Amino acid sequence: MADKTLSKSEIEERVAILNRLRQLLLQQRQKFQEYLTVLEKQELVIQKEDTEGLLAHTELEQKILTNINTLQKVITPLEVMYRSTAHKDDEIPLLKADLLQLQQEVLEQNMKNRQILKSHMTNIRTRLAQFKNPYKNSRSVYSTDSHTASIISVEL
Repeated sequence: MADKTLSKSEIEERVAILNRLRQLLLQQRQKFQEYLTVLEKQELVIQKEDTEGLLAHTELEQKILTNINTLQKVITPLEVMYRSTAHKDDEIPLLKADLLQLQQEVLEQNMKNRQILKSHMTNIRTRLAQFKNPYKNSRSVYSTDSHTASIISVEL
């Protein structure tokens, strides 16, 4: 069994990959925490039936999700490079586990918000169905011929 020694440049490359991966995982964890905070605030907005606030939260949510997806596209190849170096670091698995936990919390909060929103939508539909239009069967004032002028007098 030959003992493979690494050159200084290989070691520096591995350290750079490890540091960049750690940095990106920390960024992604921060984005997931932001997303979870937005979802929690969105729950309150849904309960208040604030449509403007809900729209703002939805737009912010889309931006955060775009950032998370962009980070994931960078993290995936770095993880492959990290595994190929066979470098053992205790921090990366802990960060990954933390990320998985945050993802689970985000999914649970998102599902909770969907249920609340669905309930409110059903409630609104029920109220709309129960709404009685007092003018439904009456004729429009503009559709009758009674009180309309038929001759116009123009004087010069």
